[in-house]
Amino acid sequence: MRRIHSRLGTLVLALALACLGATAGASDLLALLRGGHAVALIRHANAPGVGDPPGMHLDDCTTQRNLDAAGRREAVALGARLREAGIHDARVFTSRWCRSRDTAALLGFGPPTALPPLDSFFDARAAGEAQTRALRDFLNRLAPGAPVVLVTHQVNITALTAVNPAPAEMVFVAAEAPHALLGRLR
Repeated sequence: MRRIHSRLGTLVLALALACLGATAGASDLLALLRGGHAVALIRHANAPGVGDPPGMHLDDCTTQRNLDAAGRREAVALGARLREAGIHDARVFTSRWCRSRDTAALLGFGPPTALPPLDSFFDARAAGEAQTRALRDFLNRLAPGAPVVLVTHQVNITALTAVNPAPAEMVFVAAEAPHALLGRLR
């Protein structure tokens, strides 16, 4: 019964925010994440450039756009901010692109789990609809537990939420369907 009230409360908050065109404040967003009522989507930290170079291979980071020193600092700072908010354990899932994997690892919650629906479709826009559907299916199947953090790319976050995030920006969606946008945190 408590879980039903908790889910109802999260849904009511998400719907109220959506109707008002508002989003929750930083402490509210982090509390929702900590309590398992929100999922954080993080655009990978700073990786200079746009897209990937020609001939990019997933299994070879030297062929990809990668985090620079500022991006590595951003990723470490994001992990510290989450821990300061009381999140000491998280289930971290990531795109297979090196800049996302590195961001996810630098958060400091242990080895991240690769999740193909989080892969960039920047150079394969036709795959976007199917990947977004697969990401929604993944979110719908999430079991209760530690907070969930997804490290991905701008195109994926925009397709799911209509938000165009900056590098290292966190976008929060309700953990329950329809995964309404709850807010953003830079």
